[in-house]
Amino acid sequence: MPSLFRRKSPDLVADAVTETETDAEVQRPKSYTPSKKELGQATPKRVSSGRRVGGEQQAPTNRREAYKQMRERQRSERAEAAAGMRAGDERYLLARDRGPERALVRNIVDVRRTVGTWFFAGAIIVLVGSSTKMPPIVQLGANLLWAILAIAVVVDSVLIARSVRRLVRERFPKTTQRMGSLALYGIMRGLTFRRMRVPKPTVELGDKV
Repeated sequence: MPSLFRRKSPDLVADAVTETETDAEVQRPKSYTPSKKELGQATPKRVSSGRRVGGEQQAPTNRREAYKQMRERQRSERAEAAAGMRAGDERYLLARDRGPERALVRNIVDVRRTVGTWFFAGAIIVLVGSSTKMPPIVQLGANLLWAILAIAVVVDSVLIARSVRRLVRERFPKTTQRMGSLALYGIMRGLTFRRMRVPKPTVELGDKV
């Protein structure tokens, strides 16, 4: 008589399969995410490049390269500052050239012909003509020319100073700028050749200020 506790072979096989599935479910995490390797996807490698995105300057690899880049950057900044100064950009102007009052003074001088622009050319002629090797008549003419130039520069400077004071008081009645400083600023600009003035003139000769 077969034992009541003996089980059939099919039942044993079914139990073993059930136990294996149960163990697998216990060992497997609840939120299991397959890795890229299991999915057959390779991790893309990061492409390294010595030059930054956007065309930026390459990072220096040594002190010599860093010093070279620093000099190039300083040269570029100086060129930009010089261009901004010639154009009259307030960001690049010197302290003596900043402010609306100074801009007005520059226009007052730039719209007129000044004797000062011819003063240095006349000074060269006087220097050559007053040489002891020249005839007395030439020396006399040179000295006379020097006196005329000096008087003309003084008169022109007085006219510039008067125009500066009058127009600045009219346009900027509450200005804190000293009139003597503004007048001297205009006189010194009048002594400079028009093409060499910085900031460069923004008005034409004969324009109305």
